[in-house]
Amino acid sequence: MSQDIAQLKAVSIFEGLSDADVKRIAAGGTQTTVPANWSLMSEKTPADKAYIVLEGELSVRRNGTEIARLGAGDVIGEMGIVEQKLRTASVVSTTPLTVIHFTRDNIDRLCTEVPAFAAALKVAADARRDSTD
Repeated sequence: MSQDIAQLKAVSIFEGLSDADVKRIAAGGTQTTVPANWSLMSEKTPADKAYIVLEGELSVRRNGTEIARLGAGDVIGEMGIVEQKLRTASVVSTTPLTVIHFTRDNIDRLCTEVPAFAAALKVAADARRDSTD
């Protein structure tokens, strides 16, 4: 878990969060590994999960066309949860991944318990929307 905390502290949207807040965020999700070519989420499906990428790379695709490449330090799935909308893109691993997986319930609880987490997710969602519009 201490490695998770160190990796989360390096995520730009979590800059400025206290060690205690980052520790709660790390404990609020489940670290898991994902093989290459695995679909983590599909376009036009409910926003029921999000991930923080600790290691590896992903392809973000809209209508089958790659619109972005993401990797370590990126958050995925936050936009649909923050905006309470269907997914706007599909996300597929291009390499094996290590991620922290959050269910919608985990995120809702963390947003209540750690207001800075809610603010960080909103910043990430706003930045993603601006970069894909």
